[in-house]
Parts: sequence; C-alpha cells; structure tokens
Amino acid sequence: MGIANSTVLVTGANRGIGRALVEEALSRGAERVYACMRQPLVHPDKRVTSLVFDLTDAAQIRAAAAKVESLDILVNNAGIAVYDDLSDLSALEQHLAVNLFGSYAVTQAFLPLLIRSRGSIVNVLSTGALAAIPVIPAYSISKAAAFSMSQSLRALLAGQGVRVHAVLPGPTDTDMSRGLDVPKASAESVARAILDGVERGEEEIFPDPMSASLEQDWNGGAVKAMERQNAELVAVEPAAI
Repeated sequence: MGIANSTVLVTGANRGIGRALVEEALSRGAERVYACMRQPLVHPDKRVTSLVFDLTDAAQIRAAAAKVESLDILVNNAGIAVYDDLSDLSALEQHLAVNLFGSYAVTQAFLPLLIRSRGSIVNVLSTGALAAIPVIPAYSISKAAAFSMSQSLRALLAGQGVRVHAVLPGPTDTDMSRGLDVPKASAESVARAILDGVERGEEEIFPDPMSASLEQDWNGGAVKAMERQNAELVAVEPAAI
C-alpha cells in the first residue's frame, strides 16, 4: 500500500504521533488526509480535511464516516494513558472505552470504504501490549486488548483484501509520555517508520530503536507462528473447530 495518491485518515491528529503522521502522509504525496480530533483543525495544506468526533460517541463517528467518500488507509492513533494502580475500575473502563472500543467503532464505521479500496487499517498500539507497563496498567491492558483485536481483524479481513498493521512503539516524545524519564524517539521519526512499514506490508511495525530490538525475535518466534496457525481457522467450518 503506497501513500502517494492515497486517501488517509488519522485519529488523534492534533498532536504527537498523529500530527506527525498527517505531515508525513502529505510529504509522501497523499491526495487527501482526513485529520480527526475532538476540535476542528485549520491546516494550511488544502489536502487536509478536518473531521470532528469523540471516540466514545458512536453517533459522531458514524456522522463523520458519512462525509468520507473513499478511503485507502485508516490510522487508529488516538488514545489515552493515565497513571493508575488498578484499584479504580473507572480508570480501566475509561482506557478501554477509548483505546479499545473507540478504535473498534472507528474501524467498523469506515470498514466498507476500506473493503471497497482493498485498503489498510493501522492500529497504533504500544510495546505495553506485549509486556505490561505496571505504572500504567489500565493503558497496558487496553493496548493488549487492541492488539488482540488487530490480530483477529487481520485474519477475518484478509479474504476481503484489507491489511491490518499493528504498530508497537516504545517511549515516544509526546505529551502522553512527558512524565516518563526514559530515552524517547521523536514523533516525526516514529511517523516515518510507521508509513515505511505500511508501504512494506509489515504486519507488526516496530518504529523506534527500542521496539526494533524486539522485531527479529517476534517475527521468527512461536507466538507469531501461533497467530498464523490460528488464522487458518477462519476458513474452517465452526462445527469443525
């Protein structure tokens, strides 16, 4: 899936990785970029169209989808990360509402367009989906669930020509990780690596030096092999499973 001449939609486009993805898609010759967030965005490039919706409002998502005539690449980037200790159920519910159910709702709303274009879904997750970050456990749980959703959608949509990419970044220099005192990759370098991975057709994208150290073991490991084996069940009659 090339970026040039394509139509790209990015959620959480007002800052961080989302804003960097909008700029990177434009630099690669995207024909149209839909920048999605909760407040309108004014962008100097006429190829950018602002779409306003809240990830927790299904009606707003459907209304936004009705304004888009075609779509090649959907990037589910928007999310939240709040420090917690799993003592408060509401914190877990809040993370799941945005990071899991919000991405699910956006994907379902735009899926008919992606099936028509045989396009791509790009879910921006976290290495915390693979190994929990215990100071933000609700975030880690929600990203692990979103990773499982990505793997499931990959198998279920393959027959319709839709690719599903799971992005697994390490610490990135954004507002979300401002309080984390560790080395961080720039949002711009992560955005470039994400779109490189999409263009190369990588199922899992490890877009920074820290996460890239996991790539070889992941791609050649037993868990990835099990995912591919499980994907074959999609073609099996339910009664035979």
